[in-house]
Amino acid sequence: MKAVVLDGREGVSLQEVAPPAPGPGEALVQILSAGICGTDLELARGYMGFSGIPGHEFVGRIAAVTSPSDQLLKGARVVGEINLGCEQCALCAQGMARHCARRRVVGILGKSGAHAEMITLPVSCLRAIPAEVTDTQAVFVEPAAAALRILDQVAVSKSSRILVLGDGRLGLLAAQALAPRCASVTLAGRHAAKMALARQLGLETTSAPDQQAPFDVVVEATGSPEGLPRALQLTRPGGTVALKSTCASPVTLDAAKAVIDEITIIGSRCGRFEPAIEALASGAIKVDPIVSATYPLAHAVEAYRHAARPEALKVILQVGA
Repeated sequence: MKAVVLDGREGVSLQEVAPPAPGPGEALVQILSAGICGTDLELARGYMGFSGIPGHEFVGRIAAVTSPSDQLLKGARVVGEINLGCEQCALCAQGMARHCARRRVVGILGKSGAHAEMITLPVSCLRAIPAEVTDTQAVFVEPAAAALRILDQVAVSKSSRILVLGDGRLGLLAAQALAPRCASVTLAGRHAAKMALARQLGLETTSAPDQQAPFDVVVEATGSPEGLPRALQLTRPGGTVALKSTCASPVTLDAAKAVIDEITIIGSRCGRFEPAIEALASGAIKVDPIVSATYPLAHAVEAYRHAARPEALKVILQVGA
């Protein structure tokens, strides 16, 4: 099968590789569409020393299963949870496979990803997609879940003043996820076209957040190592920073600001798929305007270059039909 392969040295190529074979309790999923996200781009730049097949935002169709009890699932359109826990440790028993010390993470750590024609995943990790959600929209289930994860971690109310720092893919999703809960959600960015798109989505924007600071909660979604120090400067004493960015470059900051102002820094990663699917189905989170381009898998190298442009938002790989 054809697959995108990263070599760990900023090299992206399309290669012919052996198709995966599902093990016990697993399904073989034919990829329909997959998204290129900021983490994929960081992996391509050498983040985590990754080499192999990337991609964790996808929708596919179940092509085969190994368990007789799962035969009725064949043909179903699905997305997949990306954290594969050991299923034996205390964290897995508590439903926290995302933090399992022995976890594999699809397209990121120890498990080949979805920028390929096929992938295997445990059936227990698959979630059905309703008919009213398109393939393109389904690609956003994982990042929408990550955006909604903030609401599981940070107590917000209608009176909370929230800043989303970063006008990229995740920033636009996070602002939409938070807006129904809070009277004041502002998206800060520096790309005119992205800010205009945010306003079309009904979001408040600013290019000068310092003039409105301090904020109760700052969501750091810049994808830049400078994002966290900047977020701390914009947060009120006793406030919270929700840290979303993962960067290949190291982050340095003056921790005294967090200590003196007693600012809580919360790392925020993966979220629950069920509320994300519901938000996409209902239109509470709108994603179609966030798609910058769609490329066939055969043009994946060009798609990665496009996704890395400063003005780009979500770039989709069209894999199957």
